[in-house]
Amino acid sequence: MQRLRGYPAFIAVWLGQLISVLATQMSGFALSIWIYERTNSATALGLSQVFFITPFLLISPFAGAMVDRYDRKWMMALSDLSAGAATIALLVLQALGVLEVWHLYAAALLQGLGNAFQWPAYSAAISLMVPKEQLGRANGLMALIEAGPAVIAPFAAGALLPFIGLTGVLGIDVVTFVLAVLALVIVVIPNPPVSAVGAQARGSLWAEAAFGFRYIFARPGLLGLQLVFFSGNLLFGMIGTLAQPFILSRTGNDTLALGTVLGVGAIGGVGGAVLMSAWGGFRRRVHGIFGGWIVAAIGMLIVGLSRDLTGWVIGAIVTFGVGPIMNASSQAIWQSKVEPDVQGRVFSARRLISWFSSPVSPIVAGLLADRLMEPAMQPGGALATVFGGLVGVGPGAGMAVLFIVIATLTILVGLTGYAIPVIRDVETRLPDALPSPMTPPNTTG
Repeated sequence: MQRLRGYPAFIAVWLGQLISVLATQMSGFALSIWIYERTNSATALGLSQVFFITPFLLISPFAGAMVDRYDRKWMMALSDLSAGAATIALLVLQALGVLEVWHLYAAALLQGLGNAFQWPAYSAAISLMVPKEQLGRANGLMALIEAGPAVIAPFAAGALLPFIGLTGVLGIDVVTFVLAVLALVIVVIPNPPVSAVGAQARGSLWAEAAFGFRYIFARPGLLGLQLVFFSGNLLFGMIGTLAQPFILSRTGNDTLALGTVLGVGAIGGVGGAVLMSAWGGFRRRVHGIFGGWIVAAIGMLIVGLSRDLTGWVIGAIVTFGVGPIMNASSQAIWQSKVEPDVQGRVFSARRLISWFSSPVSPIVAGLLADRLMEPAMQPGGALATVFGGLVGVGPGAGMAVLFIVIATLTILVGLTGYAIPVIRDVETRLPDALPSPMTPPNTTG
């Protein structure tokens, strides 16, 4: 059988992942309903995320080292198979009528382990399959995997559940895992040549796991890029925490208004991903990053200043729409500048640094909103006379002020990236990671 190579191979893998992620998100939606119907507890739903993210955070650096040590094609298959095995177990338990909530937590743990391998493996494989000038488009397509299913999955699962039930939805998920693995079987993914950096980085698994962090901290331009994303994620994580209570408090708990804003925003994300996959991004990719944070902040500024659905929808489209351009531009820079044989370790370290903000943002946002800003923006509150003319007073006004402050700080994050030469000029200051002549590339079947 003639196996696919290069960009056609990437498209085959991408299609397999797109279908698989769509089915997985359908399963996630159906399972969240199943949990809530049986427990009527938001905490029970939240625990599934805890069981997913905890193993991911713990083993992510080691997963990155293993991605660099072993054949990336089969590391990608391993991540799919681990998630597939968890889904098969849930399917069998559900079919037998013995599924319990704790089974979902065990499955989430296994899926978290697989996901720790998935992102660095796929990210590192793209740079081996796709020409450098096509990285922006390829990463735009990868962004579409994140954005597209988020729009379609809830509607598809909701439409199918009355007819095929949870068992049927899980069955579809299992079939798509098989398709994703088959897509890997029919492609050739080159093994990276051994670079001088990669040869020096060899050692124990612990040493190789730590190497990704050492690599980033030794390169100020890449470290600066990552700190821009860390700062932006920290601030926008607060926005993510406040978005739903903000809209509900402003509308008297109108869930239709909330669903409209979130749904249209998700569609904006799909539009941004489609645009990036067709366009490929700016020639200087840092414009997609720093300019992207500025534009995303302007979208949130519109949301904070608006008092009706129209303004919130416009702001959501702007913010969600620019997200894929930012992420794809950043990914293309890292794929171009980091030696392919160490990308697993470096990309795992990147993601871990970005996710350090995840536990902090919700706590800070909740405390600021509940304890400080909302009381201060009620009629007669300490800040009502200062900001009342801008955002009004009453429920949601304190969160509106927080939106404005956070958006302003995010604009400063983007401008700071432009202002610091070592970050702004990272594309010219750092050489591209060209294949080393030390070892010729190998290919896998």
